Amino acid sequence: MIDLYTWGTPNGRKVSILLEELGMDYTVHEVDLGKGEQHEPAFLAICPNNKIPAIVDTDGPGGAPLNLFETGAILVYLAEKAGSELYPTDPRQRAITMQWLMFQMGGVGPMFGQAHVYMHNAKVEVPVAIERYHKETKRLYGVMDGRLGEGIYFAGDDYTIADIAIYPWVQRHNRHQVDLNDFPNVKRWYDKLSARPAVEKGMAVPFYND
Repeated sequence: MIDLYTWGTPNGRKVSILLEELGMDYTVHEVDLGKGEQHEPAFLAICPNNKIPAIVDTDGPGGAPLNLFETGAILVYLAEKAGSELYPTDPRQRAITMQWLMFQMGGVGPMFGQAHVYMHNAKVEVPVAIERYHKETKRLYGVMDGRLGEGIYFAGDDYTIADIAIYPWVQRHNRHQVDLNDFPNVKRWYDKLSARPAVEKGMAVPFYND
């Protein structure tokens, strides 16, 4: 059984989408970020970095429970545990999948996240920050659009954890003032993933607030 500690954010939704795609049994534990529950000792014992999501696999390697945080690590672990081709076994495809997973973790997540803050949530307008993060967000969309012009998914013809990692951030395109019609390959990919039942279910965990 997987215990998922999460909240209604793009990072949290990466893991719930994957769990739905894998058909794994899991229990959801809400960590209310607005109430600061990510700082409580019980959660810090699972994730010392006080960030959601985190998981506890009660049947981890060797049968012992395993606590795990950081979404990239969680996605790889769960896909490997399930023996899923969402994390390809072919060395070339695996390397390409990891490349685009790291692209999300090092670029899309941090930059889109800052765009959300300064363009959507900030109490005080900071023009230089808005300009910086909006420009970088659109640049990253351009990178994604170019890649998706070469194949159906980020790793090519196969749907992988790289797509799952990127999708919840693109889902918030309105928050960072990006029109998907300006990036037709991204829009095609986004619409295709949005139609997947597991994506729809995973995006509703633990609630839908967009």
